[in-house]
Amino acid sequence: MKILYLNAVVFANDVNSCVICTVKIILLLKNMRKFTHFILLFGVCAVLSIPVKAQNADIDLLRRLNHSPSGLRNYSSFVSQTTYFAVVSVPLVVGATALIRQDDDLLKDALYITASMAATTVLTTGLKYGVNRERPYNTYPGQLDVAYLESSPSFPSAHTSIAFTTATSLSLKYPKWYVIVPSYAWAVSVGYSRMNLGVHYPSDVLAGALLGAGSSYLTYKINNWFWKKNGNKKLIGLQAYL
Repeated sequence: MKILYLNAVVFANDVNSCVICTVKIILLLKNMRKFTHFILLFGVCAVLSIPVKAQNADIDLLRRLNHSPSGLRNYSSFVSQTTYFAVVSVPLVVGATALIRQDDDLLKDALYITASMAATTVLTTGLKYGVNRERPYNTYPGQLDVAYLESSPSFPSAHTSIAFTTATSLSLKYPKWYVIVPSYAWAVSVGYSRMNLGVHYPSDVLAGALLGAGSSYLTYKINNWFWKKNGNKKLIGLQAYL
């Protein structure tokens, strides 16, 4: 038994670091909210792994993603437009449901989602005009099949940032697989659609995804801190504020 024990100790000490990382990931997956944290961490690692001067790889990948059958192009156009619907409908539906049910926590969720979208919009717009990157179809004229032209700068993708803000906000507030999986599937589809339509580089989409998820996570932490500091006062009726 002692020999077996010593062998086990030696094996544990020599185990590859990748196995350790895998175990940590499995532990994260046991809690769906921590799964969202894992997505954010993965996004940071992905961005840090991209070389600063990757323009050639960027446009090469975009060319491959841009050319597709007409049916897929129609789907991309539809999915891309759903972001405008999500900006209004998601917080509105959550807020209206809260008022109908007189559910104070649900109303606070609606305010959090609205704040997340507002923060993401401000950050995305600031980066767009701060970086002022040209759209790929302007930099590489005639090389892409472009669905329509956009007037704003390219980096980062606003559609993608809003989509990932929505998905992350919902996932953090309602950490169930039936919320997380469709939310992020939709967000990924929006990101893909922006490349398929020829209006964004892959790096624009990746930056938008990270920005949207990151700002939503930061807003989530600030929101929790704010309500904890204020004693989690009731919003419905506003009796605590009178």
